[in-house]
Amino acid sequence: MEAALALIGEDLKNVELQFKKDLQSDVPLIRKVGEYVLSSGGKRIRPALLLLSAKLCGYRGDRHVPLASVIEFIHTATLLHDDVVDNANLRRGIASANTLWGNEASVLVGDFLFSKSFSLMVADGDLQVLKVLSAATTIIAEGEVLQLISTSDMDLTEERYIEVVKCKTAILLSAACQAGAILGRAEPAREAALRDFGLSLGIAFQLMDDTLDYVASEEQFGKSIGHDLEEGKITLPLIHTLQRCTPAERESIGEIVDKELLDKSDFQTVFELVNRYGGIDYTIARARDYIAEAKALLGVFDASPDKVALLGLADYVVTRVK
Repeated sequence: MEAALALIGEDLKNVELQFKKDLQSDVPLIRKVGEYVLSSGGKRIRPALLLLSAKLCGYRGDRHVPLASVIEFIHTATLLHDDVVDNANLRRGIASANTLWGNEASVLVGDFLFSKSFSLMVADGDLQVLKVLSAATTIIAEGEVLQLISTSDMDLTEERYIEVVKCKTAILLSAACQAGAILGRAEPAREAALRDFGLSLGIAFQLMDDTLDYVASEEQFGKSIGHDLEEGKITLPLIHTLQRCTPAERESIGEIVDKELLDKSDFQTVFELVNRYGGIDYTIARARDYIAEAKALLGVFDASPDKVALLGLADYVVTRVK
């Protein structure tokens, strides 16, 4: 992240200011919830991707900061909705918004952020950017539903799971990179390269999150460890394990996944099996494969500090687990 921050640190500060400005509303609760989620941390990877992609494509105007703020608006809206769906009590190491203000407020403020995002996109006036970002928000919603219907599905394949990840997580990183390329009026091949770079990066990002749910501490992860398992989410470490464990072990996992409430021994049973069958190592290896794909896509660009920063951001995704 250091190389990226050196290049776009000032722009990221301006994104924060823009976000607060765009949160203005006559309804105090909207601003209170929005600013709470904004101030709770996060590396701002999505806005950073838009800013760096725009710089890489030679953009020198002033639209990049408002559009990077829109990206963070969309992301924040998805976080608010996700925490309600998942019944989460922690987000980035502190109480989630739904814990403090209730599910109703979280959903409605999330709706405001989505609506405001479209208003800001229209104000920007670029139909291409509007098309890319609006399509991304639609796909994110589809990804949420795909994940919901995949809950507790013991037969979920890796291929099907990656499709869920593409929709739910990776598409917004892809859209951020593509929007930056559009700002810089990149030729089609370079725009496509940045779009696909963001997609592969986004998949790797989610796969590393999957491992953190099994190996991190709550302080490191910023949310409850084992929460995916408790919610019946079958992620890649478990998919890999289910394909290799014995029928008796698979049955044991199935009984745990179907439980309404898990205890410590349930978590321990699954964690031990995931480690025994290499689910963590496999998932990290697959994340590294996607990062390698992402970095190769940037081969269409000449060497530059902006390219170095994007490559560094890609490497950061697979090292943050340590």
